[in-house]
Amino acid sequence: MYARLAAYHLEAAAEASATAIRAWSGYLATADPLTMATDGLRWWTTVLDRRPPRWHLPAEVRFRTPIAALRDVTAPADRAAATVPTLVLPPQAGHSSSIVDFSPEQSQLATLRGAGLVRLAALEWLPATAATRDATIDDYLAVVGRAVDDLGGRVNLVGDCQGGWLAAIYAALHPENVHTLTLAGAPLDFHAGDAVIAHSTRLLHDLYGMAPYRALVAAGGGTVPGAALLANFVGIAPAAEIGRQLELLQHLDEPDHVSRYRAFEDWFKHTQDLPGAFYLWLVEHLFVRNELIAGELVVGGRRVDPAAITCPLHLLAGARDHITPPSQVFAFADAVGTPAADIVRRTTAGGHLGLFMGHDALRTDWPALGAQIRARS
Repeated sequence: MYARLAAYHLEAAAEASATAIRAWSGYLATADPLTMATDGLRWWTTVLDRRPPRWHLPAEVRFRTPIAALRDVTAPADRAAATVPTLVLPPQAGHSSSIVDFSPEQSQLATLRGAGLVRLAALEWLPATAATRDATIDDYLAVVGRAVDDLGGRVNLVGDCQGGWLAAIYAALHPENVHTLTLAGAPLDFHAGDAVIAHSTRLLHDLYGMAPYRALVAAGGGTVPGAALLANFVGIAPAAEIGRQLELLQHLDEPDHVSRYRAFEDWFKHTQDLPGAFYLWLVEHLFVRNELIAGELVVGGRRVDPAAITCPLHLLAGARDHITPPSQVFAFADAVGTPAADIVRRTTAGGHLGLFMGHDALRTDWPALGAQIRARS
């Protein structure tokens, strides 16, 4: 594990250097000193001009709690549709939940609605504050339960990344409330595959136990700073960060490119904090001990048994996902009680974020999964 982590970081550094050299060399070949000075000012201004991300589909906020809000994007004409409602649990890793409605052209919610899941809602995870820094897994499961009840008591549950393991836990504890379960890019078997986050977490815990994680929470006043989570993601794939910034320099005169850059940076760089208690729980019980896939997780005094899940199960993974490799997602198929004939595995060509807002996944994979869910609803 030590050697693999060292090799990964050496490879990442080399890739970042090569990316910078390629992009900078291409720019220098076409720019004169005056252009470079002007472009540098425009580039820096654009880099610094960050705005809060926003949702795009019209929504009714059905309720709001200190940790989450339920956004119902069902069109008025579809409110009485005779179909099982669908509830989406977005990722929760220090960024806005609006990734599931990233832009008018890249919206997981709009794609699912277009596939026939017209009664549709999503939970929006709210930033942690001093008042919510002690929120626990029980608090988050209670919000999911309230959302399910608000939507009628039985839903098609869709969970993305961290929202995926939360959806899996809820489904195992309340299988009667989950009509179908869809999990995308979710670290369900955190020890499977060759993921740098998994290796790093286990190594750090082996050396120092929970002390580094508690120190992070203490430094954040009881919360985990979203900026710290962002720095970790950038450090995992520095070439992507360098490439994105230098590509902006090369395409400053292309409005479409600048618009796409702004949309992503507004979402990626606008971070939000996580409750410290919740974060420490998930690190210890899911990331380190891997209790969910082992069937050893206990929440609220109840064992979370994946075998209790017997509904149709859809699993989506990214072939180039360096955050949650496919093996971490697909391992769940062997843990649930769902018959093999009712389990669907799909692999999209992109990486982790592409699972939720990438053009390929939204054009091909989510329409297919949505249609399969709708056929059962």
